Amino acid sequence: MTARIGLFGGTFDPPHNAHVALAYAALDELKLDEVRWIPAGQPWQKSRTISEARHREAMVRAAIAGERCFVLDRIELDHDGPSYTLETVTTLGQRQPGAQWYLIIGADQYAGLHTWRGWQELLGRVTLAVANRPGVMPPVSADVMRVPHRVVPLPMLDISATDIRSRVARDLPIDSLVPSEVARYIDRHGLYRRS
Repeated sequence: MTARIGLFGGTFDPPHNAHVALAYAALDELKLDEVRWIPAGQPWQKSRTISEARHREAMVRAAIAGERCFVLDRIELDHDGPSYTLETVTTLGQRQPGAQWYLIIGADQYAGLHTWRGWQELLGRVTLAVANRPGVMPPVSADVMRVPHRVVPLPMLDISATDIRSRVARDLPIDSLVPSEVARYIDRHGLYRRS
C-alpha cells in the first residue's frame, strides 16, 4: 500500500497551537499515514536571526509528543548550507520511493512559491496542502497557476510565531498559544527574552 506522507516544514520558532491544529487537519483531511515535521536548518528566505536548531528541534519534539502519526525528521537540520524544499523532497523520495507526498504550506508561502528554487519541478512531485489563515488570501503568481498541480485547502488558526516571540519579550502569557511543554521549554531556556 502506498504511504501517504505530509511534509510540514518551517522554522518552528516556536511551534504553536496553530501548527499542531494544522497538522491534525492535514492528517484527517488528506487521510495521511503520518505528518513529518521538518524544522528548517538554514532557511534561505529568513532575514531575522532564528533560534538555535537544538532549541527549535526540542520544541517540535515537545509539541508533537504523544501523537504517533507525527514524526520529527532532521533532514534539513543535518544538511549543510541553506535548505531548499525541492532538495528535501527529492532526497525523501529517493529514501522512500513510491510514497505519495503532500506539502503542507501556508497561503503566504503559496503566494511566494514562484520565488522558490526549482518550484516547477517541486509541483510535479507533491500535492500542495495550503493552509489559509482567516482573512485575505494573498494573490498567487500567474506562473504558478499555469503549472498543473493539486491544491488541498486547509484551515489555519490565526496565531503567529512573531506574536508569540513578541509576547514573551514583553513578559506576557503565551499559555493559550503554544502546547504547555513548549511554553515550559521557552521559559526554562529563556528564549525570546530581550537581551
